[in-house]
Amino acid sequence: MGHPQKILVAHEVVHVHDLDGWAGTKDVELYGKARAEGFEAIITNDGKQLSRPLEVRAIADSGLHRIEYRTNHKHGGLVALGTAIATVCAALPHALDDLAGADGQRLVFLTSIDPSRNSRLRITDPVAEPPKHWPAA
Repeated sequence: MGHPQKILVAHEVVHVHDLDGWAGTKDVELYGKARAEGFEAIITNDGKQLSRPLEVRAIADSGLHRIEYRTNHKHGGLVALGTAIATVCAALPHALDDLAGADGQRLVFLTSIDPSRNSRLRITDPVAEPPKHWPAA
């Protein structure tokens, strides 16, 4: 078995629940605590943070970059999970590159991957639609 591959070689991504004593931290306290611990950005799928005045103030006061991705509520379960993972994996490296050169705090919104079946896959029957060089039956 090979070595695990990292999407973000120059960055460490840690979930809040994996930090001792951080689980259950309210968003209003999270941004200041993250700044004090040396974090540079927070990744969230909480689209309502920017509509809550106390959270907006905490975000602004922290100076941290805020990176938001959306969860597709139209699709649930594995499709929603896959969409969230794909969105973050596809866009986060670009976002971090841009943030590395930023001269101040930024709010980043990752554009969601289209999870619809027709946008994500195509299945063909090679007997009915043989690709070039497909052997004859």
